[in-house]
Amino acid sequence: MRQAIMYGPGDVRVEERDRPVLLAPTDAIIRVTAACVCGSDLWPWRGIEQTAGPTPMGHEYVGIVEEVGAEVARIKPGQFVIGSFMASDNTCEICQAGYQSRCIHVEFVGAGGAQAEYLRVPLADGTLVATPELPPADLVPSLLTASDVLGTGWFGAVAAEAGPGKTVAVVGDGAVGLHAILAAKHLGAERIIAMSRHESRQKLALDFGATDIVTERGDEGVARIKDMTGGYGAHSVIEAVGTQESMMQAIRSTRAGGHVGYVGVAHGVELPGTELFFAEVHLLGGPAPVRRFLPELIDLILTREIDPGRVFDLDLPLAEAAQGYRAMDDRRAIKTLLRP
Repeated sequence: MRQAIMYGPGDVRVEERDRPVLLAPTDAIIRVTAACVCGSDLWPWRGIEQTAGPTPMGHEYVGIVEEVGAEVARIKPGQFVIGSFMASDNTCEICQAGYQSRCIHVEFVGAGGAQAEYLRVPLADGTLVATPELPPADLVPSLLTASDVLGTGWFGAVAAEAGPGKTVAVVGDGAVGLHAILAAKHLGAERIIAMSRHESRQKLALDFGATDIVTERGDEGVARIKDMTGGYGAHSVIEAVGTQESMMQAIRSTRAGGHVGYVGVAHGVELPGTELFFAEVHLLGGPAPVRRFLPELIDLILTREIDPGRVFDLDLPLAEAAQGYRAMDDRRAIKTLLRP
């Protein structure tokens, strides 16, 4: 099969690799019908995150089940499925509490590389959710977002306790941040402030439900949020970048007693204890328990109540994966869809 492999910073190649096989009786093999490039894939592309030799890439996927292990009971060959980027049994106490990304048996699905024609999914019964029937082709991109970025943005909004009567600020205008806006809107937030400097992303943010745009960053961005909220700060702030500046911007933009949902993959983030102590804000975040939200998100997509697939503004064949990485790195694309 063909698969995207990262050899080093700026070096992604699509080459022939062996098709995956069942390694455990709880596995499933799916034929990937759509995958994509995640913003987190850009960390190793830029050399900020190291890879140990040639590395299969990708952790967002939808597809058709080809084969299942002997202990898989719920997922059947021929079904169209969406799964989380983190495999979970969905039965342990942590999963039942809604934190499947920290399942005691958790595995990273992306270890096998989803930017490929086939993918092995561990713990298939707990990880995958099947649609009632094969979905229309035009809904496949939106269903793909549910595998990670939509679920991650949703978790950010839930962790920040976005809801009726709340002012929500979103730090980060990538796919996760834009989906956090969509989630905050669905959760009933009264005011949603998108922090963005990019016109195309600002437009999509407004379409997804943002009521205000703030172009300032850092301390200037914080001051702008405070000015817009009578000096208090936002009730809910979603951090969707993962840098020191974005995290501190999020915390400082939150009013005392407010909530920060942080879902940007952290790189070099260190929280100053004294400032955090006196900020008196709630912090909750980390790798999103996407599996918690999958049934609801799939239903919202299939009934066309939300259209998260609009974040894909570049659609490429898998063979051109490197071009997709480059376009996102140059901010010429919000998110690249790859079709094996």
